[in-house]
Amino acid sequence: MSLAVVTLSPAQERSIAESTARINCWTGSVRSGKTIASLLRFLIFVAQAPRGGHLVVVGKTSDTIARNVFEPLMDPSLTGPVARRIFYTRGAVTANILGRRVEIISANDVRSESRLRGLTCAGAYVDEATLIPEAFWDQLLARCSVPGSKIFCTTNPDAPNHWLRKRFLLRAHELDLKWWHFTLDDNPSLDPIYVANLKDEYTGLWYRRYVLGEWCMAEGAIFDMWDPDRHIVDELPLMERWLGVGIDYGTVNPFSALLAGVSTPDVDGQRRIYLASEWRWDSRLERRQLTDAEYSAKITEWLDNVPDTYGPGTRGLRPDWIIVDPSAASFVTQLHHDGLLPQLGDNAVLDGIRTVSNLIAGDLLRVHRSCHGWLGEVGSYSWDDRKAERGDDAPVKVDDHSVDAGRYILHTTQAAWMPLMERMSDYWRKP
Repeated sequence: MSLAVVTLSPAQERSIAESTARINCWTGSVRSGKTIASLLRFLIFVAQAPRGGHLVVVGKTSDTIARNVFEPLMDPSLTGPVARRIFYTRGAVTANILGRRVEIISANDVRSESRLRGLTCAGAYVDEATLIPEAFWDQLLARCSVPGSKIFCTTNPDAPNHWLRKRFLLRAHELDLKWWHFTLDDNPSLDPIYVANLKDEYTGLWYRRYVLGEWCMAEGAIFDMWDPDRHIVDELPLMERWLGVGIDYGTVNPFSALLAGVSTPDVDGQRRIYLASEWRWDSRLERRQLTDAEYSAKITEWLDNVPDTYGPGTRGLRPDWIIVDPSAASFVTQLHHDGLLPQLGDNAVLDGIRTVSNLIAGDLLRVHRSCHGWLGEVGSYSWDDRKAERGDDAPVKVDDHSVDAGRYILHTTQAAWMPLMERMSDYWRKP
């Protein structure tokens, strides 16, 4: 079988040749070539896989499976003529690879474990293994019971106490397991300028994990790359597009709404995202709680009166999206009733934090001085040390309402603003 139209590095070739264990894991930095090597190895396995059991591809969601697994597999520039023998439709529960039926399973919560029950598996490919629930992984191991079955997985580094590292990678000498660590320099296809930019743009925790490939604990300030002197502005440029409003809903806790827009290109041709205005209601300070209808009316009034939205002397706007905290069902209903057409925000917390971190580190996010809530929270927004000791990355849930509102609008609208930020278009691809 002819594979690998691309040039492989010695590290990639070695991992493909040596991945003969029951569990084979590729770890390391972003864009390091680990995914390509693992997928090519999985294809070789599928061509020779034992009969009498199911083949399985696992990922956090159907979208990540399509993007991270099947888009590369079906790309002739990667797999050559073999790509024509891979059949998959985004969202489908099965695929066909080299004539073998493959089950597609999303493992985004503990309930997904039930999808495996009753299967007898001859092999599996797991994308982003650290994002898979531990109970699901254990069930997958139990289900791969056909003689000769193997598991192939990839992951970016996580917390040093993560179950995958503690229970498996560190015990490789005790188990039928092999793993390989990749860095950016192991991917020969990357442009050196791109690599240099990537190293500049990641900072703090993300730099250590996604550039250096370290399994390190989340600790201290989350947005440690935030520089008030650099990132706070007193005047807004003209906006090319008003992206929308991100809303973190609260009754007893503060309610925060943040308006974001993409600027017209500056003298260097660079656009940026601006958090341009904030409306916030803290019922404890105001000594009064508002109803959903009152919140909706206040948001409408605020948007009607945001100053200088289309240049000096102009006022008011209706942005493209109203992105709301997905737990605020009653408020979403109220906004629909009032004609504001809200959408639920993407509440993948770590992905959202990484999006905001990348924007700040890349000097692509500026915040107007009037956004007092967001500016008051960004410096104290920190990792939860106790959860980190258990291997979980999570922020401390204190004074985070405006930060969450900003995360909702910036992360959920990536597909809209990313094509406008030309400098970042390649950088924002899958880690």
